[in-house]
Amino acid sequence: MAGPSSRMLALLSLLQVRRDWPGDVLAERLEVSPRTVRRDVDRLRELGYRVEALKGPAGGYRLSAGSELPPLLFDDEQAVAIALALAVAPASGADIAESAARALAAVRQVMPARLRHRVDAVDVVATPGTTTVDPEVLVAVSDAVRTRQVLRFAYGDDEQHGRPPRRVEPHAVVARNGRWYLLAWEDERQDWRTYRVDRITPRAPTGRPFTPRPVPSGDPAAFVAARFKGSDVIDAWPCRGTVDLPVAARTVAPYLDADAVLEATGPTSCRLTAGSWSWNALVARFAALDTDFTIVGPPELRAAARASASRMRRVSER
Repeated sequence: MAGPSSRMLALLSLLQVRRDWPGDVLAERLEVSPRTVRRDVDRLRELGYRVEALKGPAGGYRLSAGSELPPLLFDDEQAVAIALALAVAPASGADIAESAARALAAVRQVMPARLRHRVDAVDVVATPGTTTVDPEVLVAVSDAVRTRQVLRFAYGDDEQHGRPPRRVEPHAVVARNGRWYLLAWEDERQDWRTYRVDRITPRAPTGRPFTPRPVPSGDPAAFVAARFKGSDVIDAWPCRGTVDLPVAARTVAPYLDADAVLEATGPTSCRLTAGSWSWNALVARFAALDTDFTIVGPPELRAAARASASRMRRVSER
């Protein structure tokens, strides 16, 4: 039988991974009597853990949130995951760099040497983005999403121009490329809108509930990504074309987006398929590679190339 201290830690670990535990199942897992489980539960309560007793034929226990933060227990993988998450927190776009650094120092200090070495082996230099989100604003917006309440807020320079607060039905908060976005339904425009959270200044809660609408495509993150590509629903560029380039694939590979498809057709030639929000923008994307190219298709890309060439010719002759 394990000693009281190690047995209590084992009990705490079990209570943290499952909501409700029958008393006899806990006793069996810990290889002790139900009476010993009751004593260990009492000791956890003395340490500040709020362990509720469940009613029923066999009784049971549940670990609930308390008024204070008691000591926590993590297994090795959880501890490493928390430390790494704190290390890269400054790059998340939330203004928590200082708090994350202090939390990481506290976690690292109590880590056993075997785990500390694993964390230190990942030499992370995370730099904050050019814009950061106030954690209080992020919490307020996320709470409106969670409680399904209409959100009132000023956006950007609304106040400077005397615009009234906006009212939206908040559906999701999405983190993307170091920035935070709110996906919401705006009644006034009868459309889905995406707002940067760092530009939101929440007003007093409205307390007005709303019934969530189905998000197009069913995935808020994919829908927000689609909007950035100029698409209404699908996370894909609405305009996509293919060109042949008279350069080695490795020459252009470093300058391509993740969704571009590059195929080597010879030692000094390749075929590239890429996308953009418009055909003219796609022509500009190919032209930005600073090399000749031959359009494979589709016809819309060829037409846009002719129109762009005419426009550039007029510009150059002015």
